[in-house]
Amino acid sequence: MDGTSMYSFKDADSILTPALLVYPELVDANIRATLRMTGGDPNRWRPHIKTAKIASVIRQMIGHGVRCFKCSTTLELLTACEAGADDLLLAFPVTGANARRTVAIASQFPDTRVSVLVETPEQAISWAGTGVGVFIDVNPGMNRTGIGQERVSDILELARQLGAAFRGLHYYDGHISAAGTAKDGSTAEAGYDRLLEIANAVSAAGFAPGEVITSGTPAAPFALRHAGLRAGAFRHRISPGTVVYNDMSSCEQLPGLGYVPAALVLSTVISHPAPNMFTCDAGHKSVSADAGVPTCRVFGHDEFRPLKPSEEHLPVEVSDGGQVPAIGSQLYLIPRHVCPTVNNFDEALMVAGGEVRGVERVTARGHEGPLVGITRSGVRE
Repeated sequence: MDGTSMYSFKDADSILTPALLVYPELVDANIRATLRMTGGDPNRWRPHIKTAKIASVIRQMIGHGVRCFKCSTTLELLTACEAGADDLLLAFPVTGANARRTVAIASQFPDTRVSVLVETPEQAISWAGTGVGVFIDVNPGMNRTGIGQERVSDILELARQLGAAFRGLHYYDGHISAAGTAKDGSTAEAGYDRLLEIANAVSAAGFAPGEVITSGTPAAPFALRHAGLRAGAFRHRISPGTVVYNDMSSCEQLPGLGYVPAALVLSTVISHPAPNMFTCDAGHKSVSADAGVPTCRVFGHDEFRPLKPSEEHLPVEVSDGGQVPAIGSQLYLIPRHVCPTVNNFDEALMVAGGEVRGVERVTARGHEGPLVGITRSGVRE
């Protein structure tokens, strides 16, 4: 299969590149693949919309019965509320003006259940009386946020302090992946055993968690098969978001489950700087380099090896026997990490049936303006 099939569309040569392409029919297939993984229960999935970022894609998930979501920014929170989500967790420890903005958005959408994370008594106090629910963030060893899972007494005290606002436990084990941890899931499952002990201890103290949230993309199958999480007296949900679009990494991590890349970058060959090399216009300001090199794969061309990009240039090496594409040729790039790649674009071309069916704003790209709800004099509007 070459790069002119499956993802190609009419009049592609009229598109300014680099361009973000989203294929709603493939998004739909990825949503269905995730629901098959959950046993057909959309209520076991709380996708993180840091990947989707587009209101119409969020509505696609809602159309499949997915009503609960997770996000990291107030702009993502606002976008999902506007798209019609029933339940949203802002899974980022916001404080100060960010916390006040969260309360304002929650007040603006009273029919949407909004929750946040805390890990300290001081954070817990700041949400009292706001009407916003609270999850306790438990650190599974990733050491990014959360209260250490060994500090059970502190978790119990936080749950007591939160009272009726306490909605559950959040446990993001994003460090669990096929690379560097046991591929059979034993590392992940040992963590879930520990999490279950915490949930049981909280319940025994009279503060039963209504929900326990775990798992990004790599660990999701391990969490779903964990008997204790499945049979708990709480609602267990996984939270992978990358699976909506998929990328090089997620397709490697979850093989054989029917996932396909549904968001690509269209690029144009702009130079032949050396024998067996060419350059296209998709540097790291288009295809994110945060996950390392190669930043992407050229669809349909295993003989092409993308090298280290600069801001706007992506040099590509052609293996012996491969043909260097002509200047002006277009290539379809599958990102290694699709989430920040989507965040690089203001708009996405929605491609279906071999043609562009529409243009969508990447609604939740970046952040809200720093003065949202505040005048320049500092007086709240």
